[in-house]
Amino acid sequence: MNNKEIHELIKLVDKSDLAEFKMKQGDFSVTIRSKDFFKGKAQQMVSVMPSAAAPAPEAAAAASLSAPETKNIESNTANTDTPPSEDYYVFKSPMVGTFYRKPSPDKEVFIKVGDKINQGDVVAIVEAMKLFNEIESEVSGTVVKILMNDQTPVEYDQPLFLIDLA
Repeated sequence: MNNKEIHELIKLVDKSDLAEFKMKQGDFSVTIRSKDFFKGKAQQMVSVMPSAAAPAPEAAAAASLSAPETKNIESNTANTDTPPSEDYYVFKSPMVGTFYRKPSPDKEVFIKVGDKINQGDVVAIVEAMKLFNEIESEVSGTVVKILMNDQTPVEYDQPLFLIDLA
């Protein structure tokens, strides 16, 4: 089963009333759990990269609350205080995992605020189950805002970047 098929399964589970979906084919197995599965349960996220401590799930949830968006390109740092704006394309995480802005700790970030990107450019890595998945841009445009800090947990469909398509 490839990444695209897994993404399709995630979308189907997300649109359904299922709380949990399990599938096994030979040596491969996948379990997809919706938000409904975790209702009333303590949810814990664990990062397998020991280089920096990840924020607690409560802190990540609080960081997603926001103030109004301004259309300027000032900061090159991640800012989780900004909501998606209707003026920009919201680039969302295609999977659950740990978000990385660099291919390795000693390399430069894939993209910075103000960079022009093309469809198919690698913009980040999301590590899931010890697999490092290159995340390619779905659109061409200019990076306006980076919404996630490096080495932080991300959820499926969580906003990562704001892209100006103009």
